Amino acid sequence: MKAFLVEKYGGPAGMRAAEVADPQAGAEDVLVEIRAASVNPLDIKLRDGAFKAFLPYRLPLVLGNDFAGKVVRVGPSVTRFAVGDEVYARPDRDRIGTFAERLAVHQDDLAPKPDSLTMTEAASLPLVALTAWQALVERARVRPGQKVLVHGGAGGLGSIAVQLAKVLGAHVAATASTTNVDLVRELGADVAVDYRAQDFTEILDGYDVVLDSLGGDNLSRSLRVLKPGGIAVSVAGPPDPSFARELGANPALRLAMTALSSTTRRRAKRLGVTYAFLFMKASGDQLRELTSLIDAGKIRPIVDRVFPFDETLQAMEYVEKGRAKAGKVVVSMT
Repeated sequence: MKAFLVEKYGGPAGMRAAEVADPQAGAEDVLVEIRAASVNPLDIKLRDGAFKAFLPYRLPLVLGNDFAGKVVRVGPSVTRFAVGDEVYARPDRDRIGTFAERLAVHQDDLAPKPDSLTMTEAASLPLVALTAWQALVERARVRPGQKVLVHGGAGGLGSIAVQLAKVLGAHVAATASTTNVDLVRELGADVAVDYRAQDFTEILDGYDVVLDSLGGDNLSRSLRVLKPGGIAVSVAGPPDPSFARELGANPALRLAMTALSSTTRRRAKRLGVTYAFLFMKASGDQLRELTSLIDAGKIRPIVDRVFPFDETLQAMEYVEKGRAKAGKVVVSMT
């Protein structure tokens, strides 16, 4: 089958199209014919080797972290799916590879595709929707009436997080570029901050939760808009000791992660708030929860552009250079 794989870390030159062997499905695996897959910033980071210290993949590696498709075979122990089912998923981090024609996925990581969405729309969602769920529901435990700030509210993650936070009953603020201020309001943001013209730290205060997707100075400044007891959850900030434990990292790596986040955690402690790093995980059950919200019309995907599968490398370049105006970029097999 055709796939796009990383042969060496370091940039676009290390990735190419290739013919690879068809995946082998285990007893609890579902073999899926992929119809569409989305491009995520995570793909760029994995291609460049940014996470190789704690995600030691063997190269060559087929890239791609979420998809929608149709079941073509099930293992003998599979009970949740049958041939012909339309599904979507973010596969487990040890079994990525959605930039390919087929993929074997554990049944626990899969969910039925939302009936209301096309394959292209569904493929745009698993990674960002699960990230939003795990940040706001699992980690921050957002409750009705709380105040939530979502950075990059028109982006792939931000656009879903804004909608989910509103479903959870929160008062939502979102940062966006000038051209996307109206979009984040349409998605449900009560306050839209134009980051090109406004400083969010001068406008916002007393927030319970911040979802940060930028890291660096943006994360540091975000701590200041939290009220005492608030939490900043970042998918771009430094890994923290909790993540090291979850990863099962060796003592040296745990120590390194603790050191990387020490400045941020100390700053948060002085302000009476909490910092948490999030590296999302696969979950078919959580996707099912999200599917019900999607089919109820409470969450909708935003797709910026669709590339044909043969142009996967161009789709990655499009994302890497920041050309997407809002939402996700998807590659389609059809």
